[in-house]
Amino acid sequence: MPAIEIIEATEVTPALVEAFARLIPQLSSSNPPPSVAQLSAIVASETTLLLLAVDRDADDRIVGSLTLVWFRIPTGVRAWIEDVVVDGDARGRGVGEQLNRQALFLARVLGARTVDLTSRPSREAANRLYRRLGFEARDTTVYRYLLG
Repeated sequence: MPAIEIIEATEVTPALVEAFARLIPQLSSSNPPPSVAQLSAIVASETTLLLLAVDRDADDRIVGSLTLVWFRIPTGVRAWIEDVVVDGDARGRGVGEQLNRQALFLARVLGARTVDLTSRPSREAANRLYRRLGFEARDTTVYRYLLG
């Protein structure tokens, strides 16, 4: 059995809450970790899959996560990868690659023809991984409107 196993979060457990308290600060300094209610909403969503990288050699510690969002629009099924984070202690072990490969597999099963994601240029290792996996930079402009 491989040391890292990718699973889908199907319930909110103390280990899940602890993992996000540890992982989100490594991903974002401007957003707090999700609450139990927020995690419950994510896990219960029919259009969101929360994937977890679990280290089976370290008492099933959650060492990474990725959110796959999918939705239907008139032109087909779209899929987005969001909030990919791997614990600093687990980097360099292929965790991010395993998370992304599982997300791509699931997106295909869900009927998506493409999968999009964004990554800041400063995340050099992540950008190398995405290119190695076959993601291509798109000639587009991403806009953001702040609601509050």
